[in-house]
Amino acid sequence: MVRTLRPSIVGRRIINAEFGQLRVLRGLPQDTAQSLAGQRIKAIERHGKFIAIQLERGFLVVHLGMTGKLLVNAERTKWTHALFTLDKGTMLFDDPRQFGRIEYGPTLPARVTALGPEPLEVPLDEFARRLKQRRSPIKAVLLNQAVVRGVGNIYADESLFRAGINPKRIAASLSPPRVAKLWEAMRSVLKEAIAGGGSSVSNYVDANGCQGSYQQSHNVYQRTGEPCVVCGAKIRRNILAGRSTHYCGSCQR
Repeated sequence: MVRTLRPSIVGRRIINAEFGQLRVLRGLPQDTAQSLAGQRIKAIERHGKFIAIQLERGFLVVHLGMTGKLLVNAERTKWTHALFTLDKGTMLFDDPRQFGRIEYGPTLPARVTALGPEPLEVPLDEFARRLKQRRSPIKAVLLNQAVVRGVGNIYADESLFRAGINPKRIAASLSPPRVAKLWEAMRSVLKEAIAGGGSSVSNYVDANGCQGSYQQSHNVYQRTGEPCVVCGAKIRRNILAGRSTHYCGSCQR
């Protein structure tokens, strides 16, 4: 989403901001709109699952939640909770379930700066050190944004399958070779998913409204009862760390 937003909004000036749902906004609508008006967008980056839009004075930070979307030059819907009119075009925030959040401040919020390292940037030795400190199931550890930031449910499942690791295994118990295999799997899965534009298993689209295609390459996620692509055993599903977890009981030990 950041990659598709960048060409349309960087360099643009915010003329006006409207907020229709207070639940998604941290702060007062009028104060936030006044602070944003007239500011030029300098950059947009991703920090884990947060989208950080750098302005001339401060940051506009967005978390999409489960169903949030940032769209450029799109039609308003009944789920549009924020509309940013730019000097050229518009950017709107849609969120049917209203789990997303928008916040403006002079600096990045502490909950963003406190996140762990990026999974595509963390060195193997640092990744291994972080896992060694955790006595929780490895699936829960991968979802812990303080360990690595940005790995979600889909890619945790797919990474563990590719590494041949059972999601219930205690992170600290993994041997160095298995940690290295997981590190490589996590990186390769994420790179492939990015190249595929993400996974549109529900309502995810990029800033232009286009769906991703990586869901066509999923080996375990949402394939409960289907045959494993490697051994033919049925893909299992259970709840781990409060999230649906998909894995092959034969291939993942």
